[in-house]
Amino acid sequence: MAQRPTKDSKQSSTDSKPSSTREERPPIAREREKAPALAPQRSRPTLILVGADKGGVGKTTIARVLLDYLAANNVLSRAFDTETPRGTLYRFHPEQTSVVDLTSTSDQMKIIDTLATAQVKVSIVDVRAGGLEPALQALQDTGFLDAVAEGEVGFILFHVLGSSIASLDEIAEVAPYVEDADYFLVKNHVNDTTFFEWDPVTHRKYFEKVETAGEITIPKLNELSYEQVEIAGAPFSTFVANRTAEGEPADHSFVLRGYVRTWQNRIAEQFDRIRLLDRIAGRDGA
Repeated sequence: MAQRPTKDSKQSSTDSKPSSTREERPPIAREREKAPALAPQRSRPTLILVGADKGGVGKTTIARVLLDYLAANNVLSRAFDTETPRGTLYRFHPEQTSVVDLTSTSDQMKIIDTLATAQVKVSIVDVRAGGLEPALQALQDTGFLDAVAEGEVGFILFHVLGSSIASLDEIAEVAPYVEDADYFLVKNHVNDTTFFEWDPVTHRKYFEKVETAGEITIPKLNELSYEQVEIAGAPFSTFVANRTAEGEPADHSFVLRGYVRTWQNRIAEQFDRIRLLDRIAGRDGA
């Protein structure tokens, strides 16, 4: 393996009618709409990679909540699902998502060559199980990581960990590629995963080889709520808004929607804590 060098505005008083548009918006968006949004035009594109070499750690769930979070903050984004030929991310976000094969040069071009020219400057790539290191190798071989080092593009990696020691081994394998990236370790509890506590010796062995931008914890979501979202085949925010995947009124449980809304808000707090919006915008001090 090749190594990189180290180194709501108020309602008018004359309008007595309630705003139906506001009521139809997803609750998470209503609660966060007063937050400052990113400028609609940005000069630097950003690639967000969500991946792990181990399967079953919830990578697609992270990509889905990222798309909802960015939408709630008025940040346009597009996504690429690498689970060909039929991707799970595409099922929930078909209008934003393209299914690609990261081992194909032409599909790599669909992502990388359009970063600067696409109207949407934030691209999320949901990497299939076992495809993280090959994806990073491709980013190195194409010169993308050099462009990151030169500040031409932003690169954020959400490395979703499993509960086994194998996930720690992945950290060492990823280290040579993330020197200039915003590299985050993600513990995803949505599937009731239990993470072992790393003792100091084990921690030093694996973490001294890489500098991370921090850790993110995805809390567990009520099982029945998660199941009903899966059955609905809609984004989490759409389910919370009591809409179908097609945008029509639905009859989802008030209780289950409440669980999902609370879960989303807790994740949003995690993204706010790491100043994700600032990092995407390339703001100093992120």
